[in-house]
Amino acid sequence: MTTVRREAFGRMPAEQGGGEVEKFVLQSDSVKVEILSLGCIIAALETKDRDGKFSDVVLGFDTLEGYTRKHPFFGAVVGRVANRIAKGRFTLDGKEYQLFLNNGPNSLHGGAKGFDKVLWSPQVLPDGVRFFRLSPDGEEGYPGDLKVWVTYTLSGRQLAINYRAQTSKMTPISLTNHAYFNLAGQGSPDVYDHEISIEADSYLPVDDTKIPTGEVAAVQGTGFDLRQPVELGKHMQKFHLDGFDHNFCLQEAQSPRLVARVRHPPTGRTMEVHTTQPGIQFYTGNNLDGSLKGKGGITYPKHSAFCLETQNWPDAVNKPHFPNVLLHPGEEYNSTTWLVFNTA
Repeated sequence: MTTVRREAFGRMPAEQGGGEVEKFVLQSDSVKVEILSLGCIIAALETKDRDGKFSDVVLGFDTLEGYTRKHPFFGAVVGRVANRIAKGRFTLDGKEYQLFLNNGPNSLHGGAKGFDKVLWSPQVLPDGVRFFRLSPDGEEGYPGDLKVWVTYTLSGRQLAINYRAQTSKMTPISLTNHAYFNLAGQGSPDVYDHEISIEADSYLPVDDTKIPTGEVAAVQGTGFDLRQPVELGKHMQKFHLDGFDHNFCLQEAQSPRLVARVRHPPTGRTMEVHTTQPGIQFYTGNNLDGSLKGKGGITYPKHSAFCLETQNWPDAVNKPHFPNVLLHPGEEYNSTTWLVFNTA
């Protein structure tokens, strides 16, 4: 049985449009998740360790104020296009579109005011919550009126996130959730003792602005071979990696498949990621620098969390040999990711 509760979380500052932000608490006997109507943000996610003790395993803030200031997309749904678009530019049917540049020379996670910074309209479901918004034609430079639905449902140990969208004009779309996890509990200093595996035979090398070069490289014999579980800290040391911020290429499939698994041996907590998406961005919080005060006044240093963002490949709109990222009128974008929490 899942219970769903809604409560007030705060009011947006006037200069950000005002409006009430609500919090939705989804609870089963093994997982409790709190989701905000601002940015569809996962603000907390509590799960049990092997002794049955609950801890919050996602980074974030105690109050709305934290989320209305600049932060690295903690827990938010990002879009219209997750990840980076080179030079914030693309051409459709001979017309060039220019997006806001918010990541060096590139556009990242939807631009200056992406889906993470807007209020969504909520609808309570028996086992979750569905959020809706209309992204108007031209918003952040993207073409078409885009209707978007994001649905969170909780069943036992499994949190499902479904993304649906319909457009009035051809537009690129790739949606994901940008939760930062630490299975030791948020506020733990690093994720070096986590074991991770990703079911990917290839990954995308990137240039110095984190844009894929276009090559689809085999993981075999490299630090990106995570097909067997590795202990993160030791693995990064062995291959002299400063961290991960790369797209791993998944087998295209209509049905969901297990694509990543993380285990934290000291607590026994495990997390599985299942998805229908063609890619997963593995990010190890390289840009966290201890400057942000999170929940309980704790600061978040470098490598104190990991993200596993299921999505299309970065810059796919400019790379014809990457999986199709375009949505046409009359079609529906429909993608689901399942997060399964357990102990082992």
